Amino acid sequence: MKKLRRSGFWIRIFCVMLVILGGCNRQFHNDPVPEDKTATQTNQKTPEEHQAWEFQPEDPLQKDYTATTLLDDIYKLLDIIVGESVEIISDKEDQMFLLLAGGGSIALHASTADDTVADNFSRNSILSHEIDKITDLLGGPGIHFAVTGLWYLMAEDNEDTASKERAWTMLRALSVTGAASLGLKAIIHNRTPNGKFLAWPSGHTSSSFTVAAVLDEFYGPEVGFPAYLGAGFVGYRMMDSGDHWASDVLFGAILGYVVGHHIGGKHMDLEMSGFNVTPYAGTLHDENVLGISLVKSF
Repeated sequence: MKKLRRSGFWIRIFCVMLVILGGCNRQFHNDPVPEDKTATQTNQKTPEEHQAWEFQPEDPLQKDYTATTLLDDIYKLLDIIVGESVEIISDKEDQMFLLLAGGGSIALHASTADDTVADNFSRNSILSHEIDKITDLLGGPGIHFAVTGLWYLMAEDNEDTASKERAWTMLRALSVTGAASLGLKAIIHNRTPNGKFLAWPSGHTSSSFTVAAVLDEFYGPEVGFPAYLGAGFVGYRMMDSGDHWASDVLFGAILGYVVGHHIGGKHMDLEMSGFNVTPYAGTLHDENVLGISLVKSF
């Protein structure tokens, strides 16, 4: 198998990791504003102006779904992608996972392990042509978006608010993962073992692990564990076919895992004995109180 030298590969990944690391100490929200005339003017901005000044992601669980459609929500995706991405790279735990995955990708490349793994798959490919094509189709971002869109539309038609919220959350997570994968591919711009462009990271793997992570958050390990096995098989197929290096699959898997758990965990419905758990703010004996409320529809 011809060795494809990826000139500057590790340097570009290192630069990407520096950008992620640079988010560690940045404050994207609630920055203190000096109390002067400028601050006063800033605080007096209209809601529309304030949103342009500082993005604040909208919580899908807090909005009225009866007044929206899939097309309405799609228009909001660009702002949502930016806002969610900022939150992820500002989160310490998410940063750690992404930095470790980037370091692992550099190590696989620098030690020539990528070439060794690719050569081994080239000589010992075990997947049949049919299984290869089916896995490529089912593990692709396109089918993930299509199924999620169908899920959303069916839930909307059935007036199933809970399912609609979950479908919208899955769409958000897939959009963030897809945008991040495409952006990183354009920055790194290396070739796959079989000579294709835009190798790192694996978009099939990142999208599949995003689906698995969100399903794990929604339904627990009974659904999450099989979904992770399926996502892992997609990553295996990417290497077996020569479509990706091991370093592409490694980072793609971690990226999908981080985005899926961050967004799925933040927006999932909390339930207790069949009741939805929601924040509560009100007054008791003329005093402001904070707590939780249990809500159930009959």
